[in-house]
Amino acid sequence: MNNRSGAIPFVDLSRQHIEIRPQIDAAIQRTLDRGTFASNQAVEDFEENFAHYCATRFCVAVNSGTSALHLALKVAGVGTGDEVITTPFTFAATSWAISYVGARPVFVDVDARTCNIDAARVARAITPKTRAILPVHLYGQMADLKPIRALCDQHGLALIEDAAQAHGAEDSGHRAGGYGDLGCFSFYPTKNLGAFGEAGAITTNNEKFAARLRSLRDHAQTEKYRHDELGFNYRMDELQGAILNVKLAYLDGWNRARSAIAQSYTNKLAKTKLTLPNESPGKKHVWHLFVVRSNQREHLCKALLEADIGRGLHYPIPLHLQPAYKFLGYNLGDFPVAETVAKECLSLPLFPGLRESELDYVCQVLCGQQ
Repeated sequence: MNNRSGAIPFVDLSRQHIEIRPQIDAAIQRTLDRGTFASNQAVEDFEENFAHYCATRFCVAVNSGTSALHLALKVAGVGTGDEVITTPFTFAATSWAISYVGARPVFVDVDARTCNIDAARVARAITPKTRAILPVHLYGQMADLKPIRALCDQHGLALIEDAAQAHGAEDSGHRAGGYGDLGCFSFYPTKNLGAFGEAGAITTNNEKFAARLRSLRDHAQTEKYRHDELGFNYRMDELQGAILNVKLAYLDGWNRARSAIAQSYTNKLAKTKLTLPNESPGKKHVWHLFVVRSNQREHLCKALLEADIGRGLHYPIPLHLQPAYKFLGYNLGDFPVAETVAKECLSLPLFPGLRESELDYVCQVLCGQQ
């Protein structure tokens, strides 16, 4: 069936990096010349620039998105015996962080249209043990935070955004990472804003949170060799800060390219039986992933494989059914929407630099299976 030469990758970062190679090389060389590699000037510059980008007062850079979630929960006061409400349909790092602080993940089913946590169901999950709500901005679109913010204010709960897939996304003028008490970002290489390795950050408008986050990421040092509590080695390295500073200037343009690709997919797949993703009213979707749904997913995966087209599954096993969380006591059928989406989801190639001819071929293959 393959009538073209060459594979179509799910992600090809080399195309993105070619256009900014001189700036990246210069930033790396400046870091090498300074000879400082652990949370110095480039990291501080990135923190200032990313806080401005997210319209928050503070940004604290760390070594991964998982570390960002862990520290955010910790400074929000979540600990042993507490409960944190979140979605079962996300990458495991979201719930890992809840477990790291000794709390219990309490899952709420997702909205079938957006695959984000169903805000209408959240209130029913609140108990006297609830300490925080942790929505995920899945695939690049912000969760419905206005009603969740109201619930947090009503019950005295922390609102922590998992914005790992939503760099630059907006909801009614609020940018991801600035709506909640704390916003957590991953800069894993394939994210909309990706490092050359692992990196992450926490955004906040709370000065006390920011100060404690800076301490905790550096072994909880309030001054050299003084440790006021148990800390962590979660610092962002200087090379990642330098690289992210360069790439941040291109983020909005790359997001526009992602949006154009998503719109092209939508137009060309409109007459198929696939359930297509959408951009909700009042939202700015940054299209980290373009995820279609089909009850014939395995058949489509086979067709894409035979056509040499990359694809992904985000995510095939909901968290409440993961073996690691068997002890929580959830069962198949507890969150039917998340379980259905997990069986049907199929991520198509989407990255800045994806060629129109490549997109056309992906759509040709998919349309031929309908």
